[in-house]
Amino acid sequence: MTAQPGGLPASEIGPRHVALIMDGNGRWAQARGLPRAMGHREGVQALKRTVQAAPDFGIDCLTVFGFSTENWRRPVEEVSDLMGLVRSYVSSDLNRLAREGVRVRVLGRRTGLPSDIDAIVERAERTTAHNDKFLLQVAFNYGGRADIVDAAQAHVDRVLAGQATGPLDEAMLGAGLSTAGSPPVDVIVRTSGEQRLSNFLLWEAAYAELVYQDVLWPDYGPEALADVVRQYQARDRRFGAVTVAPALAVG
Repeated sequence: MTAQPGGLPASEIGPRHVALIMDGNGRWAQARGLPRAMGHREGVQALKRTVQAAPDFGIDCLTVFGFSTENWRRPVEEVSDLMGLVRSYVSSDLNRLAREGVRVRVLGRRTGLPSDIDAIVERAERTTAHNDKFLLQVAFNYGGRADIVDAAQAHVDRVLAGQATGPLDEAMLGAGLSTAGSPPVDVIVRTSGEQRLSNFLLWEAAYAELVYQDVLWPDYGPEALADVVRQYQARDRRFGAVTVAPALAVG
């Protein structure tokens, strides 16, 4: 039997779609007496390691929380540095991702983004649009509540335009979310020890498993991802149903 990184048996069924709240960059830097910007830069290296390792665990889709609709409230210098990391990540890794069959999708609102960031997002999606070996979704200028509102508004607009009729149902709303077309989310992971979703994938989290790991994001890599897979495999996913144990025979 072959083994995956971390000693995980390759034959075990693991999550197909893992979503990551990459938390702890600032605390990682603070613990080392470094500026927060250095934590974010090391966080990019952790993202590269994790994206490269994910297919080895049978993961088909990775969704990462890069920048929320609420992150605009951070200091201007930090927002500027985060935008700079997007520029550097795409310029350094886009060609490799394209060669390796990774499709890049960016979730979230495009309005309000700096024009060059919007162009970078469009280029990343266009360049990798035909890849099908792995799906990397980056939630950028994203909020779970905003995504649900946008999907509902899109339905209203279609009704007013005569393109849709009838009441809005779950299937219609789901088809309007920015994650439409991706596999259902199997597990949502938050690093750094914090235990909350922070407005990430609220609709998609309905029956996702939740894993909280006490590791700061810049230290993340294959071993931490292997731990996620192990925890997922130990869960009993019932999706609201009840698992009925077989009756014991009476002699």
